[in-house]
Amino acid sequence: MNRFVAVERALRTAAPHELLDAVRRALREQYAASAVELFMADYGLTVLQPVSVLPHTLEPVSVHNSPAGRAFGSQQPFVERLAGREARVHLPVSVRGDRLGVLSVTLPSAESADGCVTALAEVAEVLGHEVAVAERDTDLYLQARRKDRLTLAAEMQWQLLPGRACARPEYELGAQLEPAYAIFGDNFDWSATADRLMLYVTNGMGEGIEASLLTNLAINALRNARRADIPLADQAALADQAVYAHYQGRCYLSVLMFDFDLATGHARVVDAGSPQTLRLRGGAVERITFDAQLPLGMFEETDYVTQEFKVEPGDRLIFVSDGVHAVASPLGEAYGEAALARAIMSTRLLPAAEVPRAILRELTGHRGQQLPADDAVVVCLDWIGR
Repeated sequence: MNRFVAVERALRTAAPHELLDAVRRALREQYAASAVELFMADYGLTVLQPVSVLPHTLEPVSVHNSPAGRAFGSQQPFVERLAGREARVHLPVSVRGDRLGVLSVTLPSAESADGCVTALAEVAEVLGHEVAVAERDTDLYLQARRKDRLTLAAEMQWQLLPGRACARPEYELGAQLEPAYAIFGDNFDWSATADRLMLYVTNGMGEGIEASLLTNLAINALRNARRADIPLADQAALADQAVYAHYQGRCYLSVLMFDFDLATGHARVVDAGSPQTLRLRGGAVERITFDAQLPLGMFEETDYVTQEFKVEPGDRLIFVSDGVHAVASPLGEAYGEAALARAIMSTRLLPAAEVPRAILRELTGHRGQQLPADDAVVVCLDWIGR
């Protein structure tokens, strides 16, 4: 039997919590691996956490300056030469552009590593898909992602998200929330079909569990309308009614909604609040403004209308909440549009999945303190087109 097929079969038939044990056994038998470790990217995208039985015995490794972190950042296999003849192959574990972690495999020699990198990269891809499915039935991989305890509000928010990145021939998406372990109201959501991409960026209201409950209600109302194949403006109206019916105008939230045609780049847009849009095109950054409409749930039975927008191949769109553009320095200076434009320019060569993390690092430097006073969301959309 083909070696890769044997490893794939072992993964397909393993119990959800036994994927790492299954891939270890299979790689030892088929590729003479002496050690196999799986690392999951933590919620803050700062370290790669080892998957192991609690209490963990392995130390996390940095995303920024480690061999495994190099494979994670580049999304390419990286071969690390070890003492003696051994080599360790670090392989990105991803699902359709969503970066989950790294599989590290120690092999007898650099020659054997070079000869099977392609096959091992395919093994890591299969493992990524199996982990994504297994998370429905076990907490093992979700536990491995956290280097600190999540607040209850953050737990609810992360479970609500579609992922942190997505890639298709027409576009690449990346997004990140901050503070990762204590986020409460900001959110992003997306869904694609053969012909369309719908993208929502939410600027939540309030703090803690109340903000998370409000966002959960609104996002699920939008999804319910979207899955009924209701047009964008009516999605906003139905979600507005759901939020108002529950809160009677005491709480509301802002959302920026897009419905992209993948074939043409034409989009319908509903701007119901404060998330901002900036576009990088031809080496210049400009803010894109839309007709401002009322946030969801502010008043009873608000009508929403769409407006037209178009993206061109090569465009990069950055969406941010007020926790980004309004954050103040220790001297009280707002981060603002100019600083955000500089951050977008300085990250222009990074892939979309890396951009939100890089912009939030720049924001931390401006803020002058590690923990933000407000939560923040950054979403990056690279439009490739057909």
